[in-house]
Amino acid sequence: MSHETELIAVIAGGLGLAFVLGFGAARLRLPPLVGYLLAGLVLGPFTPGFVASSALAGQLAEIGVILLMFGVGLHFSLADLLAVKRIAVPGAMVQIVVATALGALVTRLLGWSWGSGIVFGLCLSVASTVVLLRAMEDRGMIESPDGRIAVGWLIVEDLATVLVLVLLPALAVPLGGTPADGAPDRSLAVTLAITLAKVVAFVVLTLFVGRRTVPWLLERVARLGSRELFTLAVLAVALGIAVGAAALFGVSVALGAFFAGMVVNSSPLSHEAAHNALPLQDAFSVLFFVAVGMLFDPMIVIHAPLEVLAVLAIVVVGKSLGAFLIVRVFRYPGHTAFTISASLSQIGEFSFILAALAVSLNLMPREGQSLIVAGAIFSITLNPLAFWAAARAAHWLEPLPAPSESAPPTADIALHDHAIIVGYGRVGQAIGETFAAHHLLYVAIDQDQEHAEELLKHDIPVLVGDGARAELLELAGIQHARVLVVAVPDPYQARAIIERARELNPTIATIARAHSEAERTYLEHEGAGVALTEENELAYGMAHHALATMGCSLQCTPRLDEPI
Repeated sequence: MSHETELIAVIAGGLGLAFVLGFGAARLRLPPLVGYLLAGLVLGPFTPGFVASSALAGQLAEIGVILLMFGVGLHFSLADLLAVKRIAVPGAMVQIVVATALGALVTRLLGWSWGSGIVFGLCLSVASTVVLLRAMEDRGMIESPDGRIAVGWLIVEDLATVLVLVLLPALAVPLGGTPADGAPDRSLAVTLAITLAKVVAFVVLTLFVGRRTVPWLLERVARLGSRELFTLAVLAVALGIAVGAAALFGVSVALGAFFAGMVVNSSPLSHEAAHNALPLQDAFSVLFFVAVGMLFDPMIVIHAPLEVLAVLAIVVVGKSLGAFLIVRVFRYPGHTAFTISASLSQIGEFSFILAALAVSLNLMPREGQSLIVAGAIFSITLNPLAFWAAARAAHWLEPLPAPSESAPPTADIALHDHAIIVGYGRVGQAIGETFAAHHLLYVAIDQDQEHAEELLKHDIPVLVGDGARAELLELAGIQHARVLVVAVPDPYQARAIIERARELNPTIATIARAHSEAERTYLEHEGAGVALTEENELAYGMAHHALATMGCSLQCTPRLDEPI
């Protein structure tokens, strides 16, 4: 193939084969990411047939890294992280230490140095944000308390790994590797001091200058009304800050792209920026995983099966068990512990980025990179099974969670003809405030212990745990309740709650929350008396105010979610 068409061949072959195998993986109910990695394997040098240029694939992968990290920064919310900091920060740090120790111990048995083992363990300690977010979206759990904790946990892991990526070149020689290309010969203390000074200078410049200039720039571009120019501005900011960070401050393009995303996130147009950049981000992210798959030597499964199984055991069993115990130590319910365990039982993009850097610094043999890719492919493939097992285990094995260290909030209340609100997030809280304004008695059930403790301080009656547990519903007085409001975003969890409530009180009225017409139909078919969709209720409210402005009312007008 001529030199002029190599780039086209890599892009066409990578995207085309990734689509075919990703589609096949999705049909088998596996994450499409598995198909992308297998596409790289087919295009790589370890399988017969066409071999794509690894050099060009690596450069495309760098763009994928930049856009991936830009997307992480773009969706990073300090407020969301602070909301779950009590469990996410210590939990993620302890889990990283546990996984790193397990990886180092295993590699010591293989004869590796401690330095190589520590880096290898770090590669196994961080889960894939892409895989987690897609798994949560598929299950409607992003807005749930468990989902917020899992995402916050992953954000802490990502931030810790970004710090490792920055410091690893400076620590390469002490850990037994070789200095980065062009790195001057300095002492460790001086190298670390200079590295940290550059990072601090970059962060300060980006956050204090970038947060003023970039939003201003995006607003000026948006006023022109050209979507193409706006998209171009977003990509120019992402790539420009990432490359500038590497060239001027010596930090990784990954860190630069992450802070570029944070800068854009401070703009009122951040949602539009995320929407416009998403197609290109998805395309180059696919090429990144294809490039990683090209590095995988499948013969390692034959030549080193025990090592592959050890890696898989650390990722799927060791990390999950460690996370489960950590969550339980912090007195969160078993349902949360099982969900976090399933969320972390895989590795992905950050593991690949860190492994590639470690290989370039001679901190880890290429065999280690192949083991990491093998562990990623198998753990991502098994991740849906992990979520299935976690849901079953939480349903059958979870004991009744303690409502709180305080006395049960309903202890001094005569519960009769009251309401029960399951899921006291933004929607549930708005309902509770409405009940309180009309002096209606209600009891809330929520899975977020921190949130529940805050509610108890304001004398709001709340129980902590899974609303589908019969014991918890009985404690909330389900037998004598008049109405059950299920405000959780997951329709399957809502169905389980409604089923259990009707077993305990067949005459209770039930109201559920749905995100689409399909969910509304599903919930009403499964026993919900009324299921309301957010879009229809919003449209009804807007129509009501519009008609009121024109001197009309909706009294004789059919509801938008009812047939005319």
